[in-house]
Amino acid sequence: MANLLTHTFNTPYQTAPFSSIKNEDFLPAIKEEIKKTKEEIDAITADKNAPDFQNTIEALEFSGAQLDRITSIFFNLNSAETNDEIQKLAQEISPLLSEFGNDIRLNEALFKRVKSVWDNRENLSLNKEQKMLLEKNYKSFSRNGANLPEDKKEILRDIDKKLSQLSLKFGENVLAETNAFELHITDKEELKGLPESALEAAADEAKSREKEGWVFTLNYPSYIPLMTYAENRELRKKMSLAFGSRAFQGNEHDNREHVKQIVRLRQQRAELLGYKTHAHFILEERMAKTPEKVNSFLEELLEKAKPAAEREFKQLESFAKEENNLDKLQKWDSAFYTEKLKQKLFNLDDEKLKPYFKLENVIGGVFTIAERLYGLQFEETQEIDKYHKDVKTYKVLDENGELTAIFYADFHPRPGKRNGAWMTVYKSQWQRNGDNSRPHISIVCNFTKPTGSKPSLLTFNEVTTLFHEFGHALHGMLANTTYPSLSGTSVYWDFVELPSQVLENWCYEKEALEIFARHYETNEVIPMEYVEKIKESATFMEGMQTLRQLSFGMLDMSWHGIDPSNIEDVKTHENKVFEITSLYPETPETCMSTAFSHIFQGGYSAGYYSYKWAEVLDADAFEFFKEKGIFSKEVARKFKDNVLSQGGTDNPMELYKRFRGKEPQPDALLRRAGLIEKK
Repeated sequence: MANLLTHTFNTPYQTAPFSSIKNEDFLPAIKEEIKKTKEEIDAITADKNAPDFQNTIEALEFSGAQLDRITSIFFNLNSAETNDEIQKLAQEISPLLSEFGNDIRLNEALFKRVKSVWDNRENLSLNKEQKMLLEKNYKSFSRNGANLPEDKKEILRDIDKKLSQLSLKFGENVLAETNAFELHITDKEELKGLPESALEAAADEAKSREKEGWVFTLNYPSYIPLMTYAENRELRKKMSLAFGSRAFQGNEHDNREHVKQIVRLRQQRAELLGYKTHAHFILEERMAKTPEKVNSFLEELLEKAKPAAEREFKQLESFAKEENNLDKLQKWDSAFYTEKLKQKLFNLDDEKLKPYFKLENVIGGVFTIAERLYGLQFEETQEIDKYHKDVKTYKVLDENGELTAIFYADFHPRPGKRNGAWMTVYKSQWQRNGDNSRPHISIVCNFTKPTGSKPSLLTFNEVTTLFHEFGHALHGMLANTTYPSLSGTSVYWDFVELPSQVLENWCYEKEALEIFARHYETNEVIPMEYVEKIKESATFMEGMQTLRQLSFGMLDMSWHGIDPSNIEDVKTHENKVFEITSLYPETPETCMSTAFSHIFQGGYSAGYYSYKWAEVLDADAFEFFKEKGIFSKEVARKFKDNVLSQGGTDNPMELYKRFRGKEPQPDALLRRAGLIEKK
């Protein structure tokens, strides 16, 4: 029987036929599609006509379309619904794809044609998007070794193969360590302070493991409530050390050697290509451009945030002393006393807010906001196949009822799903032969599951997470470019967080909260005093939060902005970096780097600073919305036309200036964070 993955999907809107795909289909299908794509590449290089934009650049852009689809399905499942078989396959498939990528980028005949078009670009009548595609293609060859002699190309291939395997292994180890830990409690007295919802979820977890009492895990919906509310300090310590020591326990899942190997190979690769460090290589294709610029950006924010953070820490210390006669705050005290102090200062308790944030209402709210800003309609549909019963599927329509996108939403934790939240793409948007092929977009989160007596009720932090990922989703859904590799979120990584982070701002606005923040039992709109308190408390402990984010950005740059060859001990290196930002006593049992998936597995290497960078953009952008009204059609249209629909078709700063009329100013972020006076 033919492998269905190697054909156009005969499904509604050509969506992925999840229930018909078997794990054993992936490897042969990927091998088959690699073979077909190589034939397409051979046809380009064998073309007797002189190289031009259509027969070389455009032909290359649309080659391997089915391979892209299959691999996106496979790797999305490896993150959201994995198992031992899929993980084993990933170890085989990753090196194959890495090698295939190198076969293309190191193909001399192909590069010769691309270079010929590039050298002749001034004589071609190319539009802005075509120019960008040509530049992207030329750089993807030159930045990946096309100009290297043959012996060095072989070394590059070997490095890339090793890196793809190491990165997968790193992620598998973090997932294995996360799943391996459980805190099993049989005496309810030990769980004093925990809200009923957290106890109920832990009891459900215990039941699912056929145990009495309560089970807590390192998945965020279980971990965060315990760290925030448990009065039992020993339990908090146990959980904190378990979370912080993932892949740092000297066992089969230890990631220390993987970290060192990954950074050394990245450095070796950068030097091979003529760059000083991996960060120099990466940042050439970012808004920030150089490690020096990133470091001075981080240092500038550190200078503003550190005095505020130190003040806040002292305030927290004296509060803990006053409350429980605590002499020294430890990391496991942070969330607990921060929440207690927040309740005291603002009389605002996450548990008091949760009844107003029923998951279904928040989803409805974010849909309504997208409709009011961009004219989108979301229709839940059962005709689209799913990879898990928890997934919800929607048709997204524009004002005229035309299909804009297919949208998948996957909200609850389960063993085969990695922690955190992310947006991803099952099919890119593109235009060809008069057809505007619409994208298939997914968001994946890990929110508390409904229990026997309560629906899924979100913390305010989870509400902002949902808005964040939905902002990325809008960037994917509203894409309207010609070429798939320039579509949607295919933009510089320090620009990609703008659409996601800007949407979080609506969570703090009365006008928006009134749409969806309704009590799940009474349907009463969230009281305005709570809205005021949410706004007031938005900058609570902002100095400490900023310091924490900066410390992650600095750790990332310390691994990638220098030659790491002489770093012998991961933990010693990390401690040195954290000296300037740490407020809490050091815990020798824990290590951030061994579970820092963003930079060692998730593509953020030399790019973690981009969260803060994008905050500068989003604070500045939202000030524009505020000036004209948060549901201003005029500003929304400008944002859609110049940012959301444009993908990577132009330099991000140019796109931003077209939307805003000027470059972004960091002052907007500092004002919002309460680190400088408001205007």
